[in-house]
Amino acid sequence: MAVDKYPSRKGQQAKIMERKDPVIHQNPDFADGPLTDKDLKGFEENGYLLFEKLFNDDEVAIMKSELKRTMDLNQQRDTDDVIKEPGSNEIRSVFEIHKDSGFFQALSKNHRIVKAAQQLLGSQVYITQSRINFKPGFKGKEFYWHSDFETWHVEDGMPNMRAVSCSIILTDNYEYNGPLMLIPGSHKWYVSCPGETPEDNYKSSLQKQETGVPDNDSMRWLVDQAGGRIDRATGPAGSVLFFECNTMHGSAGNISPYPRSNVFFVFNSIENKLTDPYSGQSPRPEFLANRDNIQPITPNKDRLQNFTTRFARK
Repeated sequence: MAVDKYPSRKGQQAKIMERKDPVIHQNPDFADGPLTDKDLKGFEENGYLLFEKLFNDDEVAIMKSELKRTMDLNQQRDTDDVIKEPGSNEIRSVFEIHKDSGFFQALSKNHRIVKAAQQLLGSQVYITQSRINFKPGFKGKEFYWHSDFETWHVEDGMPNMRAVSCSIILTDNYEYNGPLMLIPGSHKWYVSCPGETPEDNYKSSLQKQETGVPDNDSMRWLVDQAGGRIDRATGPAGSVLFFECNTMHGSAGNISPYPRSNVFFVFNSIENKLTDPYSGQSPRPEFLANRDNIQPITPNKDRLQNFTTRFARK
């Protein structure tokens, strides 16, 4: 096991430390991506970028159709990779959608998002996790504050902060339907969380995360460092949010009539493949943390409409 640069869940005391990895991984071989100098500076400072209408209305209509088809196919499945809302049979998440050999696999290779990820991470990339998130109206539950990297490091063995999440918004995200909230600049600090990791923690944490969440004092400190700002990723369908793997984020429950859906791809540097979990426990399942047959993505410039015909299911 390599030296653990980001220890967490090692006792009852929380600790805040500076990140030890760059935010933007400069590499001239991947400098010709779609992001401008202003974009890169904003990402380095805040830890996220939101692009409105990166996908047009026709493409969003296709995504929504594929979303409905996927939800219908998984509604009655009782498996670990289909997460239901606590206390109901409503789907919360469907994992590993980039391996569906169809539309979402093609979408995960779309050059608009892959080239941006390559530019931010300074290398070829692969997907270490993917999912559809669905927060239904009236009963979509909250997801507490957390850094994805803390979980991916401790439970999956991600060595360094060299991954970026890409969230494609499929339904208009309003202030009132449980949008993602982010603390600007929080990615510059790592919160070492108290407690220990229970065995098979994922079976409960995907419904309600209670291990690997920051303490209240650490959260107040992070928000104070941000000048009291908590930003919300609101925007029309077709918008895309990129956020750094250590950015502190969460979402409130959705008690509005309007559902909130997105497609979520985690791009990891091909130079940052998963090792043994730093918790000392067994790795989480493949649908949460891809390890098998890892290959770098070749960005695809085909129009999304082409794939609805090519991969149409009878």
